[in-house]
Amino acid sequence: MPQQPTARVTAAEISRIAGVTRATVSNWRRRHDDFPAPSGGTESSPLYDLGSVRDWLAARGHNSAASPTEELRTMLRLHGRTMSDPTELLPLVLAAARRPTVGADTVTTRPDADLVPLAESDRASVADALPGVAGQPAGFTVRDAPVLRALYTCVREAGGQAALSALVEWELEESAASGTYRTPEPLADLLAELVPDVPTGVLDPACGSGSLLTAAARHGTGELYGQELLPVQARRTAVSLALFAPTAEVTVRAADSLRADAFPDLLVDAVLSNPPYGIRDWGHDELAYDPRWAYGVPARAESELAWVQHALAHLVPGGHAVLLLPPATAGRASGRRVRAELVRSGVLRAVIALPVGASLPLHVGLQIWVLQRPAPGAVEHKSVLFVDTAADSPATTGGRGHAPSPSRTRGKGRATAVDWATVSSRALTAWEAFTAAPDSFEGEPGVAHAVGVVDLLNDVVDLTPARLLQASRTEVDPAKLSAAVDTTRTDLVAAARTLARTAGHQGWNATGGDAREWRTATASDLSRGGALTLLRPVSDSARAQPSTAGGGSDGSRRPETRPVLTDSDIAAGAGPTGAPAGPYDEASPEIAVGDVLVRAIVGADGPMARVADEGDAGALPGPHVHLFRPDPVRLDSWFLAGFLGAEGNIAGASTGSTVLSVSPGRLRVPLLPLEEQRQYGEAFRHVHALRAEARRATRLAEETAGLLTGGLTGGQLLPSRGDG
Repeated sequence: MPQQPTARVTAAEISRIAGVTRATVSNWRRRHDDFPAPSGGTESSPLYDLGSVRDWLAARGHNSAASPTEELRTMLRLHGRTMSDPTELLPLVLAAARRPTVGADTVTTRPDADLVPLAESDRASVADALPGVAGQPAGFTVRDAPVLRALYTCVREAGGQAALSALVEWELEESAASGTYRTPEPLADLLAELVPDVPTGVLDPACGSGSLLTAAARHGTGELYGQELLPVQARRTAVSLALFAPTAEVTVRAADSLRADAFPDLLVDAVLSNPPYGIRDWGHDELAYDPRWAYGVPARAESELAWVQHALAHLVPGGHAVLLLPPATAGRASGRRVRAELVRSGVLRAVIALPVGASLPLHVGLQIWVLQRPAPGAVEHKSVLFVDTAADSPATTGGRGHAPSPSRTRGKGRATAVDWATVSSRALTAWEAFTAAPDSFEGEPGVAHAVGVVDLLNDVVDLTPARLLQASRTEVDPAKLSAAVDTTRTDLVAAARTLARTAGHQGWNATGGDAREWRTATASDLSRGGALTLLRPVSDSARAQPSTAGGGSDGSRRPETRPVLTDSDIAAGAGPTGAPAGPYDEASPEIAVGDVLVRAIVGADGPMARVADEGDAGALPGPHVHLFRPDPVRLDSWFLAGFLGAEGNIAGASTGSTVLSVSPGRLRVPLLPLEEQRQYGEAFRHVHALRAEARRATRLAEETAGLLTGGLTGGQLLPSRGDG
């Protein structure tokens, strides 16, 4: 009987499933007559029946080479569409993560008939953790056993978040077009930090995948409320938050927040939100007399101002709302009346402009609005703070000696770098100074300025920071600016000379013939042989278990104080800039000098690997960082870092579609004598120094250019009349 067709895969996907390179797959196609014939696609991009490919690989011992996450993706493609409701697997992730580590192997080795009732029991055990989201379970069957087994294995070996991402990727493509995309972690942290103190409860009425609520939990909030239009996203967020903050009270519901508020009586200390933009069908007509519109009925084109007032309606008196909004909200004519009321009543406290590329849509410079619900008897607010985090300050040299931590977001074929360290510092420094003494706030010309309420209430009520900050540039002292330019320019000249010396070094020669070939071993092989140790951050499932590590006899755990080295730090060549995400746990590995750090997610520009130095020692590796600890008697650290981070090596060990994740055990390393390793290591060390000097020179060049441009356009500097 002919086999029924299943999902179809490309040659690249076959390589990830089998744990080999794409060249190997091409070689199989040429050399093996029984390799499955294409079942679709084109001649240049053929597609293959996944079931036939799996059978062919299994016959040759390649059926277990894929990573646990890739195996789960494969099982979903093979069997997911036969399930009555694949989203029922989402709460199962939480149950699997909470299952004790002891005896976990017996779960995945159970017969199919036993695995199904276990999954049903596990799902029922966490139904109370998903109020309003779990729905009516459709029930698992024996034919779902391959997916269930892959899910349990993925949670056990790769963590709950990895399994969760694979499940949601199967159901939902994250993109700007679909309206489902993550708020970048540094931006989510910034929004959370703009809320004074630590709020007891936080609501996100458009929570998506839960980035902002996760940031609130990271900063200590214990009550997390979310609402999301898409049920699959609501389930994903509920499970993700329960994994990340197992002691928090998590409530996530699925419905349209503006039309069907799931929390009509809820008042919280803070609302964080990145609501959808430019939505005309948001309920303008049916909600015309809604009591939430205390500051004016939003126009049909002003859905963003509807979200603003929805957020204010859920705040306790004195509570804060921090929203990420498009720049048109600040100046569109149709929103003038509502903006005027927000300013006049003292509700609007700050508007912070972000650089282009901070979040989707990448071509727009978004804004953060900080609002506060009036409290009876509170001091009247007489001014509004405006900050431009992307401005080139004409008054300062901008942080020499400080290592920025940029992240890059991709869209439409280009990448935009965002220096989150500078962005966050500018926003938070100005906001904290303004809230401490709003009447005497001096700000920074061109960067931060407080504007009186009376001055804002004109015919247009335009709240665009760039327009309101432009006038403050004329306040810069010409002598101070000229001195700043001279200092920065001197540093730039010195950096350029150092870069030239570094670039002039020649420590390599051509092979003189064909490219050199060598035998290689995977990192897993080297680990089994004792040449290196692969250390991982504490997994989601481990965090979910009660622990007394680092705590007292009562099981309490003290807060984490060590810095965290993130994947962005590796890409930027910066020291540890991340904040700890959880309590102290002795199982968390600590970075030591000589460790090799590899980024776990492919995407941002910059190196994929580096060797830890004294500045990294004692920090914790971030959740997207793989830590390799080589035996110095057998492996040279810089040799290892150079080959582990090579582009071809990373590509061969990466899995995923929308997000490429590096499987550390599949990275390959040449087998060379230690002395020869050290020769390669010295060359890789020099390449690292070249990159560092280039980054420093580039930063100083941008800084100098910004100071000169600001001074010339602001009237503090005059062009010379010399000949050159």
